[in-house]
Amino acid sequence: MATRENPGGVQWSRGEGSEGRRDCLEVYSRPTPKCAPIADFAPPCPDPYGIHAYAHPEDCGAFFLCTNGSLTFEYCENGLLFDGHGSVYNHCNYNWAVQCGDRKVDWTPISSPGCEYQFGMYPDSDSCSTTYSKCIHGESHQAHCDSGLVYNAKTHTCVWPDELIPYCNPEAIVGFKCPHKLPPHSPAAKFWPYPRFPVPGDCGRLITCVDGHPRLLTCGDGKLFDSVSLTCLDPDEVPHCRNVIKKEWNFVNVPEKSQAFPLASRTISEYQRSSKYLKLDSTRL
Repeated sequence: MATRENPGGVQWSRGEGSEGRRDCLEVYSRPTPKCAPIADFAPPCPDPYGIHAYAHPEDCGAFFLCTNGSLTFEYCENGLLFDGHGSVYNHCNYNWAVQCGDRKVDWTPISSPGCEYQFGMYPDSDSCSTTYSKCIHGESHQAHCDSGLVYNAKTHTCVWPDELIPYCNPEAIVGFKCPHKLPPHSPAAKFWPYPRFPVPGDCGRLITCVDGHPRLLTCGDGKLFDSVSLTCLDPDEVPHCRNVIKKEWNFVNVPEKSQAFPLASRTISEYQRSSKYLKLDSTRL
């Protein structure tokens, strides 16, 4: 409701918890009667129903939120910013994933054990690691990359270990050494220069070699890997896997711009479309 002190009727919201928040005087760096100047920037709510978030034109850590026609001014938690793309917590994304343009950014960290910022993703060690730490409200939680992947601190994603050579040893991570040569008429040779190999005791995954380095893939699409033909087939076409309990592999879909969460290992069909796999005949999947 509009008042003498708040003529725009815009509410100031601190969200859940006050750590890392700033009041209106600090946000605008000038004396103001409470939050009245917010109305100068606030867009009208376009719809009396639903939730809509809009970037603040000057502050990358602030945004306007319309909830069923009620407008509030929100501020992202420490380590998060807002651009309308991707959401880690309360419509805000990791600071490294947000394009702020000319909007100002407060890079001041509020640190706690294992967390530079209250929200963030950090490597567990300086060496090659299959785990990483995810900070939520200043508490560090260990997370795991999908099997066969390692954490890349620069991209904040899980990647194939050969992408981090010399820091990572792909053979140690995958547990497989790619052969330099293959018998010319062997099943694996048909897929050269990206030969395939089965994973013993695992009908859902396979190993392919790229530039001599092993990478772990899954068939996806509900298919299983046939160790004889080295192709992905429907379960009823792979008789030796009938008694194998199929594992369900969850894949995280990450917005291309934000990369908010680590990428999961690709399925064979996704990998076939990648730049290093374009020469593979798709009929042999």
